[in-house]
Amino acid sequence: MMRIPKLVIFDCDGVLVDTENLANRRLAEWLTAAGYPASFEHCRKNFSGRSMVSVQKEVEATGVSLGADFVERWNAGLPDLFAHGVEAVPYVREFIEAVHAAGIATCVASSARVSKMHITLGQTGLLPLFEHALFSSTMVSRGKPFPDLFLHAASTMGFAPADCIVIEDSVAGTLAGIAAGMRVYSYHGDPHTDRDGLTEAGGI
Repeated sequence: MMRIPKLVIFDCDGVLVDTENLANRRLAEWLTAAGYPASFEHCRKNFSGRSMVSVQKEVEATGVSLGADFVERWNAGLPDLFAHGVEAVPYVREFIEAVHAAGIATCVASSARVSKMHITLGQTGLLPLFEHALFSSTMVSRGKPFPDLFLHAASTMGFAPADCIVIEDSVAGTLAGIAAGMRVYSYHGDPHTDRDGLTEAGGI
């Protein structure tokens, strides 16, 4: 018999809000312009769910410099990028409300900064559902695919990993949830989602 969770941890981009396509198209443009040829598909598969700090480290390990201010420039451009193109994932509000009605706690654990979550969740009307339960990879020493973020979120919310489930759409996030000792449910709402990769990473 499957254990009823006490906490549902949501990833943000691609699970709650539809931002992945916008972000990865811009990322592909920026990386290519910097001398690291990258397609939208490459970015979607390899960089989704990860912090820009980790993306920069991986790219610069190949010898391409993105500049010391890369992450700062990226974050500064997000309000404009998401100004008119962010929507909530279909039916996610109803799902969250049903989880709350069942007496199960929720939170968000994202590679994105809290300031970005305020923009995207705010524009889609989801922020009031999570306003005091937003966790970012900036709060831990290692982001996804390491378990630190999910463990931090669970601990802060007051729950053991075994009592938590994670909803993710990225391989990095799925690996992080599994490493944290949590059940991970894979969300395949985007046709570009790496379904096989999510399953191989341990997602349900």
